[in-house]
Amino acid sequence: MRKLPPLSAIRAFEAAARHKNYTRAGEELGLTQAGVSYQIKSLEQRVGTPLFVRNGRLMELTPAGDALAPRIAQAFASMEAAFSSLGDSDGSILSIACFQTFATKVLAPRLGTFQLAHPEIAVRLDVSDRFIDLEAGESDIAIRLSREVPPSLESHSLLRLGIAPFASAEFLDRHPGLNGADPTIDDDLRISPGNAWWRDWSDARCASRGGENSNPVPRGLQFDSQILDAAAAMTGNGAAILAPTLFLSEIGEGKLIRIGEAIVRPGGVFRLAYSQARRASPKVRAFRNWLMKEMEPHFAYDPDGTVA
Repeated sequence: MRKLPPLSAIRAFEAAARHKNYTRAGEELGLTQAGVSYQIKSLEQRVGTPLFVRNGRLMELTPAGDALAPRIAQAFASMEAAFSSLGDSDGSILSIACFQTFATKVLAPRLGTFQLAHPEIAVRLDVSDRFIDLEAGESDIAIRLSREVPPSLESHSLLRLGIAPFASAEFLDRHPGLNGADPTIDDDLRISPGNAWWRDWSDARCASRGGENSNPVPRGLQFDSQILDAAAAMTGNGAAILAPTLFLSEIGEGKLIRIGEAIVRPGGVFRLAYSQARRASPKVRAFRNWLMKEMEPHFAYDPDGTVA
């Protein structure tokens, strides 16, 4: 016989641990704030140690609660996956969350080969730059650019991030000072100057010269997507800081020309990630195997985005 605390108390703890707020947890579970508090108190009495402490309006996890939360979240994710696997429709639809540039430039043009190899799996691609909670089941898998991955997720490295500034030939003709091995790109020539990659590029450049980087005030053209940055650069509107692996065709056709010779690697990695509860899912396994094989012939030769 299993000796577990009441499931209602465990559910309240899991929701409160995610929201750090009893009221929001109650809204999710259909309970009042007092009801969530009662469930947490009963659980704390059962386990014999506090799980939350109040910090202003937030309920912060104690060390014991912090150690328990990811294991409970994983258990709920496993149960969700188990019940989801009972439905044929869930097994036949693969939901993929991917940020816009990677989805447009790398994934979408190649998904047809996956569909041909696996006609039984329908792919639903969610193109968005918002954070997707994989453990909460918002998507089966996600493709992310990150330096680290939470230990609760399974991840597979696809490519190391490399960045460099690019512009059109016409723009470089108008600004001959940008031609050379290590040119200076003034702030007013930069597209999306508030992009953190410009800071990474400037920091690396100043470090190689033994200097110190300034902190420019963002102004001028400002976009929230590499695709828009690249489009503005190709039409002669300035220099864009880009990941060259995502624009190989434009670079090969001469629409984008690298400024200088340096490639800066700020430490990010393009990754395929999914919850541990989905690692045995046939559709996730099929896509993972396909994508890992698909990436190597297209990018292994590229010195600006080597396979991680």
